[in-house]
Amino acid sequence: MKYDLKIAWMYPDLMSTYGDRGNVIVLQKRCLWRGIGATIIPITIETSVKRLGECDLIFMGGAQDRQQKLAAEDFLGNKGPMITSMVEKGIPALFVCAAYQFVGNYYRPYQGADIPGASIFDLVTIHPGDQAKRCIGNVMAEVTGIDLGGPSTSSGRLSSTIVGFENHGGRTRLGPKMKPLAKVVHGYGNNGEDGFEGAVYKNSVGSYFHGPLLPKNPMIADWLIGKALEMKFGKSIPLAPFDDLLAQYAREAIVKRM
Repeated sequence: MKYDLKIAWMYPDLMSTYGDRGNVIVLQKRCLWRGIGATIIPITIETSVKRLGECDLIFMGGAQDRQQKLAAEDFLGNKGPMITSMVEKGIPALFVCAAYQFVGNYYRPYQGADIPGASIFDLVTIHPGDQAKRCIGNVMAEVTGIDLGGPSTSSGRLSSTIVGFENHGGRTRLGPKMKPLAKVVHGYGNNGEDGFEGAVYKNSVGSYFHGPLLPKNPMIADWLIGKALEMKFGKSIPLAPFDDLLAQYAREAIVKRM
């Protein structure tokens, strides 16, 4: 194969609670269908930082509290500096839910001291208290933070509309270095107040969308793949188009229900 990518899957044994492995499957398949080599590299607590540094694209998903704590200890104490360096160089990454909170400056629980983050993204997450309503349910937004390159299907309909499922207690607010991924149409998004969902920094994306994100919204997968190829090979490499009509119809069905 003329082109190939190594995709880092961060903590697949700990941070894959909400079906987010579907994101990794989509990234790999959409490469292979185009004749682009795609190797998934599982990055566990035991994996060396050097192995992580050899990758061209990073994915990290969500988890429950116990698993999240184990991953956080390794992430902050060991692998965080490497990911910071990679993101700053423009290596693309997708951080979902707990991972999205991890890469911020800190998480403030409703009881106890602030939990420090990796400060890769300029954002903070604050839990408003045990009586606060949880941000949960189907969500829809219009992408504004990245250029999706035009219609995602031959029909051109809803080319910038993304859908997913959110489930988080913390409210995330972006700092001045960040721009939101999308504008919320239905649901809560980052905090249920400012109308934004997710974040973009350089070629990296954070989002609260489970479901998972990329099978429902494959145009974001293509954006990540395109950026990974561009960073690795030093030039823009056009991706062969797909007719993602089934994914488009699925998105439209979800939109109609909301």
